[in-house]
Amino acid sequence: MRVSHVTVRRRLTVVLLVGILLFAIIDLRLGYVQFALGNMLTDRAKDSWSRNIPFEPERGEILDRNGVPLATNMSAPSVLVVPRQIQDPNQTAEKLAAALNMPKEKLYKQITKNSSMERINPEGRKISHEKAKEVRALGLKGVYIAEDSKRHYPFGSYLSHVLGFAGIDNQGLMGLELFYDKQLKGQKGHVQFYSDAKGRRMPDIPDDYVAPVDGLDLRLTIDSKVQTIMENQLDLAYEQYNPDGIIAIAMDPNTGEILAMSSRPDFDPAEFQKVPPEIYNRNLPVWSTYEPGSTFKIITLAAALEENKVNLTKDTFHDGGAAEVAGARLRCWKRGGHGHQTFLEVVQNSCNPGFVELGQRLGTDTLFDYIKSFGFGEKTGIDLQGEGKGILFKPENIGPVELATTAFGQGVSVTPIQQVTAVSAAINGGILYTPYIAKEFIDPVSGDVVSRNTPVEKRRVISEETSNQVRYALESVVAQGTGRNAFVEGYRVGGKTGTAQKVQNGRYMENNHIVSFIGFAPADDPQIVVYLAIDNPKGTVQFGGVVAAPVVGNIMEESLSALGVEKRKGQIEKELQWPDVPLVEVPNLKGMSRKELIQQLVTLKLDISGEGDTVVEQAPKPGTKVKEGSTIRVYMSGSDKSDED
Repeated sequence: MRVSHVTVRRRLTVVLLVGILLFAIIDLRLGYVQFALGNMLTDRAKDSWSRNIPFEPERGEILDRNGVPLATNMSAPSVLVVPRQIQDPNQTAEKLAAALNMPKEKLYKQITKNSSMERINPEGRKISHEKAKEVRALGLKGVYIAEDSKRHYPFGSYLSHVLGFAGIDNQGLMGLELFYDKQLKGQKGHVQFYSDAKGRRMPDIPDDYVAPVDGLDLRLTIDSKVQTIMENQLDLAYEQYNPDGIIAIAMDPNTGEILAMSSRPDFDPAEFQKVPPEIYNRNLPVWSTYEPGSTFKIITLAAALEENKVNLTKDTFHDGGAAEVAGARLRCWKRGGHGHQTFLEVVQNSCNPGFVELGQRLGTDTLFDYIKSFGFGEKTGIDLQGEGKGILFKPENIGPVELATTAFGQGVSVTPIQQVTAVSAAINGGILYTPYIAKEFIDPVSGDVVSRNTPVEKRRVISEETSNQVRYALESVVAQGTGRNAFVEGYRVGGKTGTAQKVQNGRYMENNHIVSFIGFAPADDPQIVVYLAIDNPKGTVQFGGVVAAPVVGNIMEESLSALGVEKRKGQIEKELQWPDVPLVEVPNLKGMSRKELIQQLVTLKLDISGEGDTVVEQAPKPGTKVKEGSTIRVYMSGSDKSDED
């Protein structure tokens, strides 16, 4: 059958059109792949060829409120290998193992793994710069040194439970390092190079570098001057009394800022593995709960004053040595009792039966409402993990005896941070603040403040007038009552002692107490509250006024001076008891001659230096009160005068 020319042309035209259409589709597809998908496919190809050498960011530093570094970073390189680039695994393992002091067999297994990148762990992690230089000098192909860092705590065990520590990967594991890990850790960077399927570097493609983003610096409310004073005093007390433990907190009562916090036993954050977990895992000032003892009487006092249930100077109470409540005999710490006394003297003497009376005047509902309003039975909200809540009686379990014992601090369980926060509210004018320890986060490059924590008022718990009365009563405790050993001349210290029996298996232990003291100063304008608790001090009478009060007095005196707080007038005079040494006022010795000096001083000693016959300087300054027998240093100058006698 013969096909016409017209049919042939039609068929050729169709084939041509189909061909043109196919080539158009192919061209469009190639163009789409080339121009639309080209970058994505190139990136995917690079990803399959790429190898990353990570660069760790600098973890943010932790500073005190004055910029003193408390946790910093030290450069510590790490060893990485790219297994496919290693030409002779046996020889590489032998040389590198010798440099890193690790078994050759262990290293050989790591460098022959089927992986794109392998860390030599742990022997190659965070090594010294000398060791890194030694590894580089080997010139081993496929072996790299990556910049890395490790945490450094320049003051060792100083503030250890608060700071906590970071792990080998610079991740926060405890304390502030964990609580604020997100802000401190930063973001990783890397150097990216390219290699073929056999792991050989591709010379025509340049390396890519992504810089790490360092973490934010954290400035604390901690004042290193106060913290150092506290640490030193705790070391002395620990050596003197060999206790089971010590807890101490210093806080600004007007803001809730923690100025210092410490406990014993402590640990070095850089070597936390060397102590049992129960030591580094428990920040006792916020974690531990125990009966507060007589420091809790401050709350009962504040409630009774606020509710007008007592007049401290006009109302009286007779203490015969015990109070009978629902068949229970609740004894005073003083055998035979304190006899007839005003309620101000009840506070000064820390008289248990007197506070039972105040509790009964308040009643169960009112007293426990104030206890909860002061923050007991709930977490304070401090920015540290592991905070305890304490234990209060359930309402249905509160009878006359439970009301009475709670009024003087027995039968309830509280945390140290709760006590500091509550007493701060009692003496700062009546405002309960949330305690906090992180002051602000700072950009390490620009120095700008990224975020800042400010004081948070929870609620008003008592009036300013009641707070004034509480301060006066507690100042009198230190000047004339059980807190005499915390007295500091000129600083108007107020406070309260505490002695609480420890409980084990539901029973009180014999001769095993937690002795405590909580103090504040100056009484007319409180700038600092200090709480100290010593667990089972040895070789001493276990009373808070004997053991804890003098330590707090020392912390107060040194801290107030370091903070630049001026001494006050109008201080309640200290009531001297044996073996107190009387205080004498230092006279003005400037301008006196040597002969006049000898005639002037009777109860004080002299330390004379300098040449000449006239006093030009003296220390302590005139008007300062010091103990009898103290030494006054004077400096002499001016021309000598001849003796006219």
